[in-house]
Amino acid sequence: MEARWRSSAKPVQAPKTTKTVSFEEVSGKASSSEALPLSLHLTNAVFFSLFFSVVYFLLSRWREKIRTSTPLHLVNLSEIVAIFAFIASFVYLLGFFGIDFVQSLILRPSTDLWNSDDEEENEALLRKEDARKIPCGQALDCSVTSAPIISAQKVVDEKLVKLTTEEDEEIIKAIVAGTTPSYSLESKLGDCKRAASIRREALGRITGKSLSGLPLDGFDYESILGQCCEMPIGYVQIPVGIAWPLLLNGKEYSVPMATTEGCLVASTNRGCKAIHLSGGASSVLLKDGMTRAPVVRFGTAKRAADLKFYLEDPENFETLAVVFNRSSRFARLQGIKCVIAGKNLYLRFTCSTGDAMGMNMVSKGVQNVLDFLQTDFPDMDVIGISGNFCSDKKPAAVNWIEGRGKSVVCEAIIKGDVVRKVLKTSVESLVELNMLKNLTGSAMAGALGGFNAHASNIVSAVYIATGQNPAQNIESSHCITMMEAVNEGNDLHISVTMPSIEVGTVGGGTQLASQSACLNLLGVKGASQESPGANSRRLATIVAGAVLAGELSLMSALAAGQLVKSHMKYNRLSKDVSKTSS
Repeated sequence: MEARWRSSAKPVQAPKTTKTVSFEEVSGKASSSEALPLSLHLTNAVFFSLFFSVVYFLLSRWREKIRTSTPLHLVNLSEIVAIFAFIASFVYLLGFFGIDFVQSLILRPSTDLWNSDDEEENEALLRKEDARKIPCGQALDCSVTSAPIISAQKVVDEKLVKLTTEEDEEIIKAIVAGTTPSYSLESKLGDCKRAASIRREALGRITGKSLSGLPLDGFDYESILGQCCEMPIGYVQIPVGIAWPLLLNGKEYSVPMATTEGCLVASTNRGCKAIHLSGGASSVLLKDGMTRAPVVRFGTAKRAADLKFYLEDPENFETLAVVFNRSSRFARLQGIKCVIAGKNLYLRFTCSTGDAMGMNMVSKGVQNVLDFLQTDFPDMDVIGISGNFCSDKKPAAVNWIEGRGKSVVCEAIIKGDVVRKVLKTSVESLVELNMLKNLTGSAMAGALGGFNAHASNIVSAVYIATGQNPAQNIESSHCITMMEAVNEGNDLHISVTMPSIEVGTVGGGTQLASQSACLNLLGVKGASQESPGANSRRLATIVAGAVLAGELSLMSALAAGQLVKSHMKYNRLSKDVSKTSS
């Protein structure tokens, strides 16, 4: 930068001849041999001589101490100086000969990162400051006399390489050649946005496919490092709509829904309107406990049964709870359910997890208990920390029956006038359709927790908007929808029972800016300071309330024969957007 400013003070003349410029001259960095006033060969000779000299001196001194029975830890000034000289020379030699560990911790980032033939070029490539970190306009001189002459060819070249710097271009070439792992860019460069940009350009060259429709700018890549997504090349845009107001437990909520399906938000919004006009919905949290179930194996079924009886003995529970709860200040063991398959034992731990969804929390607690049990059951062989009896991200009867995460039931009484005027159907039609579709039809299909119209639609949309794990939509969408005519058949009682809603308001994707904003909109952002776990429990009830609204509206559309008509109107685009997207 200083050289650039000095040169800007002189009149600029067009060059008459072409000069070959080395990479060291372009980067403005001196080679490693210029770091000392001595030549590189002489510097190496000095450190070699120093290293072997102090080694010989120390060995001689220690041999003399051993011969005279003098303790080795008693050292004089000359020996202290020799020890420090030994350490200094040893570190220098390790660094000079390219030991990555020493270079990364003591000297500089590894010069072998890009695996180039020119070591000094790699050093300049890694150590040069990223020019894009300079604020816009800071490096520009706007005076007339100092304005640099930029040829038309240079402008064209910059457009062709998309303004990549020379060091970025070297890194991209190394990735394309397969000599540099793409996953190491963030840790080595220390700039997540730059790493994503380089990875994206390299991927485009390797595959020959355009990524022009995938946005890169406008996202905080630092926020996902180490917790959300590895090797990013951009982000996907999913529109977020609002279904509101959802009147639940006497409070109104604006429910954010991230989806690409037409009619979904509009339909849920209509359900919210019907619920609101009827006085609102109410919900009850039945259970709150995340599960993890390891599988262990013994030599005999009898030994497996011994552990089962031990774990289910109430006298041992307090001890196990103390061991389990060490994993977190929020983790509290609630129970252990065991099942045997031959000589294999499955232990389903259930615990509260505060405002976190809690998978990592319960896993750490389970590991503590397994380590503790190993003392009394040394023949126990831990096959896996998860044996699918949990059961996570899979439809399972154990979740449907026992529950996992938050178990919620939500209900509302919809007035007959609202059913006719807003939902365009009748109470009798809704009750009959629900019995034949959601109950009988699902039973005929052998459904497992799928006794509903489209609960997963709403769960997925709310999960994506609020930073939940979308894969846990599988068990979280377990739902049975019930409808019954009440008040002498004039009004409709509707309820949804969802035994395994798995949500959290801290950790994972909830910390990202967009998802955090959606949680803030619902009033459940972060951890509850007054009552740990209150925010995640409220979020679970909101999910159930939104499902109730969605079920009510879709079933009404089916009963009134409006489904196809509404989708033809709202879910089919009449204009061609292919040119816009390209």
